[in-house]
Amino acid sequence: MNAEAFPNSQIYDTGYCVLFVKGIEPDALLFRITESNITPLLVNRDEAEAIKALGEDIEAEDVPGLDVDELESTGILDDSGPLLRAGSHGKWSFVIESEGPYLAGDDVLKAAASGTIAFCARVSATGSSWISYAENGEILSSFDPLFVDRDYGKEPEVLERLTGHRGAVARGERAEAYENALRQIQQRLGCLIPAMVDADRLFAVRVPDQY
Repeated sequence: MNAEAFPNSQIYDTGYCVLFVKGIEPDALLFRITESNITPLLVNRDEAEAIKALGEDIEAEDVPGLDVDELESTGILDDSGPLLRAGSHGKWSFVIESEGPYLAGDDVLKAAASGTIAFCARVSATGSSWISYAENGEILSSFDPLFVDRDYGKEPEVLERLTGHRGAVARGERAEAYENALRQIQQRLGCLIPAMVDADRLFAVRVPDQY
């Protein structure tokens, strides 16, 4: 496992879902995938985890750098939907969701990839994983890295031609299939980024009524 890259299962040890999109600013990306006028707040990773864990029971001392009244008024304490945080690195923006599956939805990926390219990687709390890749609103590749030849996208050969991810899986151990596929895709697409990229304050929103 590459502990120096984002996303990182050592940090999100109960699972995560991450969406990478090229050429879209983080705040615009959040608007695109939530289809709402939610006002994002700036929240760091530790604060986000406290918000997820405590919800409406959160106190000022739990998040000393944030205004609890503002958290409540913006709906970010509402645990009926996912808490998303978005940032950027180089030409790519990313959205990270701890644990939940919202970002892995086909409609979310298609919306994110409108007029550009995007891919999503998910690891569940049980260790199952999935990767999907889209261009211009169409999902071209969608697969479980343990069964990389069973691809449910419209044109799986596109991602293989761009990244050679199947070869990376074949050369490695079965237990490392997800990690090898993900890092190969990130490296070839130019979005292999540092593990700590999401530690600081990023745009954060809560999408209500999605669980």
